[in-house]
Amino acid sequence: MELFRAGITFFIILLLSSCAPVVKNTVPHPVMSLNTTTVVKDYQIQAGDQLEIKFFYNPELNELVVVRPDGRISLQLANEIMVAGLTPSELTEQLRKKYSADIEKPEITVFVRTFTSQRIYVDGEVNRAGLITLTAPMTILQSISQAGGFKDSASTENIIIVRRTVDNQLSTMMVNLKNAIDNTDISQDIVLMPNDIVHVPKSGIANMNMWVDQYLRRNIPIPFSYSLNGL
Repeated sequence: MELFRAGITFFIILLLSSCAPVVKNTVPHPVMSLNTTTVVKDYQIQAGDQLEIKFFYNPELNELVVVRPDGRISLQLANEIMVAGLTPSELTEQLRKKYSADIEKPEITVFVRTFTSQRIYVDGEVNRAGLITLTAPMTILQSISQAGGFKDSASTENIIIVRRTVDNQLSTMMVNLKNAIDNTDISQDIVLMPNDIVHVPKSGIANMNMWVDQYLRRNIPIPFSYSLNGL
């Protein structure tokens, strides 16, 4: 019996020592770069969004408005502006042109204070997988915190982000949140986009423990007790 267990232990150690991360090959989509800005759409304003219109040199014109169901807003000197479908920068430029008739060189900035119907999905090795509503910009770590945090079986080094690109294709990126958590590379904790999917895979140890349970404990008709956590 001891010889048998020693043989199994040796076999598992060989598997672990020869295993390389395989998560990258499980997602059949193009890979995004962490620094890319061309594969994703800039945020487009939608009905229900709350916008802050800020005039740097004319604060009396500052306004906080909600985009109406028809996609329009009304401002003090610019009535009935269609904003749905515009990006904040496009709306900023449009407002500068409209206000230039009344203000010399208007300096305007548009902020989206709250989003409507914007969600992300977190699944895998988290305690409460599911949809999360975006009411403000959110990073990967913040989304996982909203999902109840990591399970003990989670891998923090191979988090997969699935995102839809401008040509309506799915692309993926892999981030190492371990480096963000230990503060060695906080750039890994990127800000998510609406409709992103965050997948937290099992760690290599968790996968091996599952294999031991499924193929050894349940199939070998002898007493068997083993856990890789003790290695």
